[in-house]
Amino acid sequence: MLKPDQQAMVDRAQHQEINGWRHIKVKGSPYECGFQEGYLLADEYKDARRVYEYMTLETFGMTYDWFAEQSLKLHRDMIPERWANELQGMADGLTAAGVPATLDDMIAWNDWMEVTGYWWPQNAGKIMSRPLMKTHRKEHCSAIVATGSATVDGKPYLGHESFDEFWSGQYFNVCKRVEPDEGHAFIMQASAPCMLSSMTDFYVTDAGLNITETTLAGFDRYDDAGMPEWVRIRDAVQFAGNIDEFVERLDAGNNGGYANAWLIADHNTGEIARYEQGLEFTSLKRTFDGAFFGCNAVFDPRIRNLECKDNGFNDPRQQTGARRQRWMELIDQYYGKIDLEVVKKMLADTYDVYLGYNCPSSRDICSHYDVDPQYYADDPDAVWNIPFYPAGSCDAKAAGPDDVKNMKMWGRYGRADGVEFNAKDFMDQHPLWKWMDGYLQDRPTQPWTLFD
Repeated sequence: MLKPDQQAMVDRAQHQEINGWRHIKVKGSPYECGFQEGYLLADEYKDARRVYEYMTLETFGMTYDWFAEQSLKLHRDMIPERWANELQGMADGLTAAGVPATLDDMIAWNDWMEVTGYWWPQNAGKIMSRPLMKTHRKEHCSAIVATGSATVDGKPYLGHESFDEFWSGQYFNVCKRVEPDEGHAFIMQASAPCMLSSMTDFYVTDAGLNITETTLAGFDRYDDAGMPEWVRIRDAVQFAGNIDEFVERLDAGNNGGYANAWLIADHNTGEIARYEQGLEFTSLKRTFDGAFFGCNAVFDPRIRNLECKDNGFNDPRQQTGARRQRWMELIDQYYGKIDLEVVKKMLADTYDVYLGYNCPSSRDICSHYDVDPQYYADDPDAVWNIPFYPAGSCDAKAAGPDDVKNMKMWGRYGRADGVEFNAKDFMDQHPLWKWMDGYLQDRPTQPWTLFD
């Protein structure tokens, strides 16, 4: 049973399940916001931890607990007090709900993607007899932002979909509204439960900003002494009032973790931007008239050539090159007509430019790795270069001027094109993957849902 002060905190929060999403609202001090989330999402966190612990060993050959130890050595003492208080609240909320947790647990949980995906590739050679071949796994999302003459009304529109391995992406169904005691209120897709920020990065803030990103494919740098990205982005989202402030806060302590091409729309001015953030090199492009897109291809030649391994920029057989071409085609096709419905249509696109026809595959804006025999990919270091890999589009999000003005967003859980994924049918057809039985979940067709 909750103590009176704990019950009072929970009573200020809200939790609703709708169309595959878990929509929560948290409010108050950092500790209060954290406690509310931990308590409301305890069951979801418990199951996600179970799956992540199993899949971490299967994926990396090292245990989840081992990576947690490395995370705490790196970052435990550098988490700012405000965010440490929120993480402590999450731990206490989970514990009050019957899922014992500590502050260390929350730091390691939030740090998992960065430590496994960015720190580990740079340090594996020091620990193992040989270095890992691949860089990191987070090289796969599609996004667009448009404004001015590119849109129907001259105002900004932004959309994004996450790609991930389905065992991980099945937990990207938390949509969280945060009303903090300081800074800007915001709504975000929180990806997995009990995350300080969003691993899938879709934000709408009451400062009039709409923010998303796609990762920089093949990025191969990391600074152990820097601030984790999940801390920097939360600070930028909550306290930035414009594009310049967002970039400044995101740059503070940059460690190269989760290196992204950020797409930003400022609805106060109508300006949009694409900010590619490497470690040594960065590139900020901005306009009041036109469109930017993200497909994990790296546009800045310094970042692409000096801080990344080959990322398929000009190769239509690879998912980055193919989607780069398709985004250019779609923007030309819909230029001047882009609105919320067109953004949703773009995110659901399954035209394969390498084959020259509509065909669900790894090369689509709405990717379907799980049905792709991978006849054409020949790069051994490419992302998920394995036939019938259970991965691809896991969601879709979009927002237009009216949504941002009222701090709302649209979301679709499951694939952006609505095609369902049935885990049993997939494993029966591809029995090589039956070792994932009990860890891979169905994702049925869901409609677009407005969160306000």
